[in-house]
Amino acid sequence: MPQLHRRTLLSAIGVTAAASAVVTSPASGATAAAAATEGKRKLYEPKVQSLLARMTLEEKLGQLQQLPWSYDLNPGSGTTKAVEDAARAGRVGSVFSIFGAKTTNELQRLAVEESRLGIPLLLGLDVIHGFWTNFPIPLAQASSFDPDVARSDAEVSAKEARSNGVHWTFAPMMDVTHEPRWGRIAEGNGEDPYLTAQLAAAKVKGYQGSGYGSKDTVAACAKHFVAYGGAEGGRDYNTVDVSESRLRNLYLPPFKAALDAGVATVMASFNTISGVPAHGNAHTLTDILKKEWGFEGLVVSDYTGVQELIAHGFAEDGADAARLALNAGVDMEMTSTHLLTNGKKLVRAGKIQERRIDDAVARVLRLKYELGLFDDPYVEESKAINEPSADARKAARTAAARSMVLLKNEQDTLPLKKSAASLAVVGPFGDSSDLLGTWVVPASAEKFPAVKVLDAVKKAAPDAKVSYARGVDPEGKETGGIADAVAAAKAADVTIVVVGEPSSMSGEAAARSDISLPGAQEKLIAAIAETGKPFVVVLVGGRPFTVGDWLDSAPAVLEAWHPGIEAGNAIADVLFAAVNPGGKLPVSFPRTTGQIPIHYNHESTGRPYDKDNKYTSKYLDLPPTPQFPFGYGLSYTTFAFAAPKLSRSSIPAGALRKGDTFEVSVEVRNTGSRSGDEVAQLYVRDVAASLTQPVRRLRGFKRVALDAGASTTVRFQLGAEDLGFWTNDSSGEFRVEEGTFELYVGNSSTADAKLKLTVT
Repeated sequence: MPQLHRRTLLSAIGVTAAASAVVTSPASGATAAAAATEGKRKLYEPKVQSLLARMTLEEKLGQLQQLPWSYDLNPGSGTTKAVEDAARAGRVGSVFSIFGAKTTNELQRLAVEESRLGIPLLLGLDVIHGFWTNFPIPLAQASSFDPDVARSDAEVSAKEARSNGVHWTFAPMMDVTHEPRWGRIAEGNGEDPYLTAQLAAAKVKGYQGSGYGSKDTVAACAKHFVAYGGAEGGRDYNTVDVSESRLRNLYLPPFKAALDAGVATVMASFNTISGVPAHGNAHTLTDILKKEWGFEGLVVSDYTGVQELIAHGFAEDGADAARLALNAGVDMEMTSTHLLTNGKKLVRAGKIQERRIDDAVARVLRLKYELGLFDDPYVEESKAINEPSADARKAARTAAARSMVLLKNEQDTLPLKKSAASLAVVGPFGDSSDLLGTWVVPASAEKFPAVKVLDAVKKAAPDAKVSYARGVDPEGKETGGIADAVAAAKAADVTIVVVGEPSSMSGEAAARSDISLPGAQEKLIAAIAETGKPFVVVLVGGRPFTVGDWLDSAPAVLEAWHPGIEAGNAIADVLFAAVNPGGKLPVSFPRTTGQIPIHYNHESTGRPYDKDNKYTSKYLDLPPTPQFPFGYGLSYTTFAFAAPKLSRSSIPAGALRKGDTFEVSVEVRNTGSRSGDEVAQLYVRDVAASLTQPVRRLRGFKRVALDAGASTTVRFQLGAEDLGFWTNDSSGEFRVEEGTFELYVGNSSTADAKLKLTVT
């Protein structure tokens, strides 16, 4: 045993990722994405430098300013007029929250035709999970364990948005979080950095395609840099106190994956990082992002993020905030105008260098060249996409169904039979279109609401008598309708109870101290259960819920999240088995709010849980496990995993240094009577390390479709990046140490099939 603690460093530099792995290499030079764009940058660079040489300091500062379309620079002047005046004067480089071919063209003409230098505007919008065609929320997409779902969303969204004059989306969000109370968990991919990295990279590629100069693509933005998901208490914008190793092992890997996928821009986060606000954090924005990783793109602040350095107690005033943010690595200021207002005097005082301003402006101009805006800043108004196409709706419906997770299914309650004589739909979301979720373009919600569950059930079972009763309101305060819901359930063969949270209860600024079903919704479920008739609970929302005592009485539970524009149809597809559910949970479901944080990739204590020993890490009144673990999800069929195999039981240091890999393979068989999907998952545990490691880390997954009785062999290639970890060294040392590693293969984070690998 002692030798396990005298470990030697095997590989600290030059680590590269396998095709499906997160890249964790310390940067000694430019990223792969930067190298891929080097040729284009060389082509544009003479133009960028020539333009820079002609610009006044005021015009340079203008390029570093981003304003919302509805903004009042001069009180009383009118909101859009203020932005139009700034465009004419060359005092704004970007405008956001604007779209529409005619509107964007008119604003663009002011900048191109009336400003002195004619520099086009960069127009941005929060296109998070859809433009006109709303896909499931990102957390739902993560449940698919299928990067193609995220890519599909981004491709459809980019095409629709770009045709309406949008060049830049503030997505994807890749904030790993262990905090389901945090409303923005809906906007990310859950608790695991590996899964998040795969989804983030896919979405970047979907938005940007082979090059974001195309009229079908937009520039993506990796946000929020960094550790925003660690907000204390799950309260939005809150403090994050994090070690260097946790920063690098948990929060940074998805951003590195996004950079390697070629992401064009990065957005700073609202939180502090161990006492230093992200917008003024030179360690993360410059030392890691720009120097270590070689990022040559644009760093934009979040909404008033520069201004908020004052409230953080980090900056004395607006001029100080501008100085700190620019010098830390922020290139463009969103909404607040401290750099624009104070930049000239800061340069004169020597508090910021004009060469740093030039660097930031060059990043803005390069992006505009790469988007093709200097060649053609306008969009063809006749070609603007103004509604979801049939293909887009089909893609959204497929994505939603692939994202649903079957949590419980006793006595084969599901799937429902289309031949049922009568069905009841009850609950506040049974006849509601509030199923799109957070971060939806308001015009799209108004014009293209989500398909209702009630309408979809009637269509799926045309011969059944379908009744509806709301029971309680969405906030669960009005309970007068429960009696009607009970009557409907008693008269029906099966009841579908659709409960959850409104879209307004998740997303930004929507933290909840209690994540159970709102109000009296649990009373509605209990009342339906007391009828003794079969029923299924469909959960809709933007976060995991604590499911409470009602779980024991519910025969079947389907987690549908906020499924998007085709919500009702996708839910009906799963309920009636047009689609066999194959999604898995990207986040653990706690038993109660008091159990938070609970996540699969935790570190062990010196006194791990032992039910027979009081003096171990546990609660007196609660099991130590989550209600549903990460990676969990059922199917209408069954699957069996054969014993996994390892291509080699030991691997020497020299092989790792040379980038050698090893293979884990496992046969997966559909042992049921229906075709269906299973997700094979691979987890790694470093048994003993010089820095305590998580008890398990996801390092591979593969969703496979199998006909009844069919089997396939899933193969995972692993290398140094899957065995190593980042130390607490602020310079960024990545280590793979000698010793024993345990590899777990199965269909959730609780998989018990185990292999052992020795690194010598």
